[in-house]
Amino acid sequence: MKRRTAKSAASTLSKSQSATGAKAAKLERRLMKYDELPEYLRDNEFITDYYRCEWPLKDVILSVFSLHNETLNIWTHLVGFLIFLGLMVMSLTEKMTLENVIAGLFGEGSEGEGLLKTKMMTQSNGSNAFFPDSYLRHITQSPISTMTRHSNPLPFWPWLVFLTGTMGCLIFSTVSHLFACHSKRFYFFFWRLDYAGISLMIVSSFFAPIYYTFSDHPYWRLLYLSSITLVGVLVVITLLAPALSAARFRSFRAALFLCMGFSGVIPATHAVVLHWDHPQIRGSLGYEVVMGALYGVGAVFYVTRIPERWRPGAFDVVGHSHQIFHVFVVAAALAHCAATLIIMEWRQGLPV
Repeated sequence: MKRRTAKSAASTLSKSQSATGAKAAKLERRLMKYDELPEYLRDNEFITDYYRCEWPLKDVILSVFSLHNETLNIWTHLVGFLIFLGLMVMSLTEKMTLENVIAGLFGEGSEGEGLLKTKMMTQSNGSNAFFPDSYLRHITQSPISTMTRHSNPLPFWPWLVFLTGTMGCLIFSTVSHLFACHSKRFYFFFWRLDYAGISLMIVSSFFAPIYYTFSDHPYWRLLYLSSITLVGVLVVITLLAPALSAARFRSFRAALFLCMGFSGVIPATHAVVLHWDHPQIRGSLGYEVVMGALYGVGAVFYVTRIPERWRPGAFDVVGHSHQIFHVFVVAAALAHCAATLIIMEWRQGLPV
């Protein structure tokens, strides 16, 4: 009788412990409110709910398919990464044309494709767009890989540097938004990785336009490329300081990256002065202006935390500033992609 009682008590205790453990596990994976978070995870007080906090790694990984306040931050840059991965594959398989890029983004024969082409072409009333109609037809139908097979082959590696750097930034951002909630150690590691990715993207974006535009001016080319690379390294080293990952340094980080990006005004102005008589350079400059505007507007959303600042809690899952910022980053990178394609085709057409 005593043995049965002991066994019964042990069984009850075991069930109780299992139930407690299951309840604790469920509690561990629940979404939390801002006020419940540890200090290091408190970044934006206007996003009030749907936080993951110190979840197990398996649950963190699976959360890519669940709904929380980082879901769209993850997917906006994951989709961007896949777009640029597609561009990389198209480049390496000899199918990369501006026409293919437009069709791939907007759909074959879509209204968006026709609208973009119309904007780039000379209008029927004679007003000039960024570059002539005949040039547009040529560039949109010429595979980028054929540029390496002319009598004056164009080096392909600067274009690949740009694509690789952009993909690196987007995937670093994706994994940072996914994993940073796991622990304090992960938080600081992944946000430093994210900042390094932004620097990588900015630096790599300089390579193709500067390399091709200043092909006849190797000293200027070396100066500009080495300068932006050095600045990028210094920015990464600066942002390794854990304190600079804090929310109060949001404006400082944005200013640092914007200064890096807008330093491109110097070589761009130099290029326009050197090649003003070439409409392709003016055309590529138009796209670069669009790129700069997109980055600038995105940074405004990032710093001001609009619209969630206006209605705290209303944009916790969909529509908050960081998601909008991500969309602007991808759009700006695509504008830079178009500018670079124009420069590459122009460079290939010049005599040796």
